[in-house]
Amino acid sequence: MSEIKGFLETSFIDWPGKICSVLFFSRCNFRCLYCHNHSLVLFSEQYATLPLESVLNRLVSFRDWVDGVCLTGGEPTLHPDLSSLIREVKRVGLLVKLDTNGSRPERLETLIEKREVDFVSMDVKAPLDHISYSRVTGSPVNLDLLWRSIRVLKRGDVEYEFRTTVVPGLHSFDDIRQLGQQLQAGSRMVLQNFNSENPMDPSLKETRPYDPERLRELEREIQRIM
Repeated sequence: MSEIKGFLETSFIDWPGKICSVLFFSRCNFRCLYCHNHSLVLFSEQYATLPLESVLNRLVSFRDWVDGVCLTGGEPTLHPDLSSLIREVKRVGLLVKLDTNGSRPERLETLIEKREVDFVSMDVKAPLDHISYSRVTGSPVNLDLLWRSIRVLKRGDVEYEFRTTVVPGLHSFDDIRQLGQQLQAGSRMVLQNFNSENPMDPSLKETRPYDPERLRELEREIQRIM
């Protein structure tokens, strides 16, 4: 069974334009230096696995309040029974959003083809070259798999966005411009500011995030790249 390790009943920020509940899954195949959910990745056994039935019962009680459920992690696509869990959520009458790192394009494509997900946020960590990406993710990355996921999303069979968390010292503004050129995603590329409160790499706690207004200006700039 999928290991649901956390349940946020109401979120106004995890799905653009919607109110959603959030389910947190254990395990990830990346070790991103800035990750703030790293305890789910490194020490998931410390967290109790929430029974799916009790989660579904709570979701039923929220049907008139929330629009859907965001599946995040960790990396949800690592869980082999993700589709069955999604079908249970759909039976409750809620939409489903998937947060993914894009490393499992075959799973992503299947979820989209079966119309099991209604929105996908793919986190693109850095410019799509091996040095830049491995530096951020802390592990070797198969870029071909990421490009396959990008192409799957850009077919437009599901609503989607590409997200990049911008970290001073890991990303320069030129890095983000380069990524914008690579993705050619327009308004579907969004930038998130780094949160220094609890990163996987403790040294990043001393890193000051970029000025939010400068980051918004950069976002508008790359969104004009088509």
